[in-house]
Amino acid sequence: MDARKVVKPLRSIAIFGAVGALVAAVALPAYAATKPAESATTVQQMAAVDAQSLVVASDAAAAPLSRGTFTATTPDEIEKKKAEEAAAARAKAAASSTTATASSNFDMGSYALVSPGSGEVRYPLPQGSYNVSRTVGGAHQGADMLAPAGTPIYAAAAGVVRASAENIGGYGVCVMLDSVVGGQRVQTTYGHMTYGSRQVEAGETVAAGQLIGFVGSTGRSTANHLHFEVWVNGGLMEPIAWLGANAG
Repeated sequence: MDARKVVKPLRSIAIFGAVGALVAAVALPAYAATKPAESATTVQQMAAVDAQSLVVASDAAAAPLSRGTFTATTPDEIEKKKAEEAAAARAKAAASSTTATASSNFDMGSYALVSPGSGEVRYPLPQGSYNVSRTVGGAHQGADMLAPAGTPIYAAAAGVVRASAENIGGYGVCVMLDSVVGGQRVQTTYGHMTYGSRQVEAGETVAAGQLIGFVGSTGRSTANHLHFEVWVNGGLMEPIAWLGANAG
C-alpha cells in the first residue's frame, strides 16, 4: 500500500482531535461560570449560613404605633402655652394687688372681733364658689363676689333682719342684718339677690350661717354676684379682710 494514502487519513483524524480539544477548552469554563452559585458551596459554608438563619412566622406583622404613647409640640403650641401661663400669672398678681391695696387703706388691727374659726362669723358664700372682682374704693362700699346665679347666700353673723325687700335702691333684691360680734355693733348687707329668693323677712332673728337668699343680678348690676358690705360701729370695713380676720 502506498504510504501517502495511509498518512492522509491520520492527518485528518489529528486535525479533528485538535479542534475538539480546543472546543472543550473554551466551552467547559463558560459552562462552569453559568452554574448556580449554590452548587459550588462547601459543606462548611452551608453550615455557617444555617447557623445564622432567621425564621419569620408567616403571620408576623409590625406592631401598631399608638398616638398616645408620644407627644409632639410645635413652636406655635409652645408659644400659646407660654402666653396662657403668663396671662394666668398676671391675673393672679392683679387679684393679690387689689386685695393688698384695699386692705392697706384700713386699720387691720380693728378688724378682728372674735377668734377666727369660732363660728361666730361665717363666709356669706361657699368657699371656692366665688371670685372677688372689686372691693371698697371710691363710691363703692362693699366687695363684689362673683358667683353663678343661684349660689346660696348665708348670714355672716347671727342677728336681726333690719331690711328685706325685692327692691332696695341700687341693691335690687337685698337683705340687711344687724348683729353684735365680739361686743361690737355690726351691720352686713347682701345685695343683688335673685328675685323671689329671699328666705327671711324684716324683724326675724337669724343664726350665723343661716341661708338667707341666692345670688342674682338685680338692681344696678351687670353680672351675677353678691354685693357684700360690712360696717362696725358705723365705720366701713373692707369685707374680705374682715372675713379673713374673724371667720378664719
